Amino acid sequence: MAVHTPQRLILATRNVHKTAEIRAMIGERFEVMDVTAFPELPEIEETGTTFLENARLKAEGISRRVEGWVLSDDSGLEVDALGGAPGVWSSSYGGEEGNHAKNNTRLLAEMAGKADRTARFRCTMVLAQGGAEQANFSGTVEGQLVESLHGAGGFGYDPLFIPTGYDQTFAELGNAVKNTLSHRSRALQQVIFYLEKIV
Repeated sequence: MAVHTPQRLILATRNVHKTAEIRAMIGERFEVMDVTAFPELPEIEETGTTFLENARLKAEGISRRVEGWVLSDDSGLEVDALGGAPGVWSSSYGGEEGNHAKNNTRLLAEMAGKADRTARFRCTMVLAQGGAEQANFSGTVEGQLVESLHGAGGFGYDPLFIPTGYDQTFAELGNAVKNTLSHRSRALQQVIFYLEKIV
């Protein structure tokens, strides 16, 4: 009986939180790894002004240098009262790339006294091979921002975001719940459906 070897899916990220989330959601159909497994790969500069542009830059840039499917993800928080900010600059909103505490502190300050607290997480994913985009996908989850941090789980803006239909933040709900309804899971479901048709 033939042994099924999972297809390799390389994530164009060094964010261990994203890798863990995607690996948990994608199951055993694919061998999920990220660019930390390839220390020789360069950092791809995210110079785009949209999630799609940044996701495309990362997917195509990495797929020129490795074999197999490359999946990139660019995602962030869009706050209606802030005109869609922080948006593509979500990870550096507080002035230091990847500093979640500073990002949350700035967001709370910007939202102080604002009645409209509607927001959404948006995720755009791009699949590439051989340096060229093959397909792109997008997922969103609507919700509200709370006025102080709640919960110790998740990462990023999770302690401030309550998804519609719930009364706890993503950080309180935990990964098992978050992974069923998050922006990333909604985009990834489309990715999996696409890959299952062609792989």
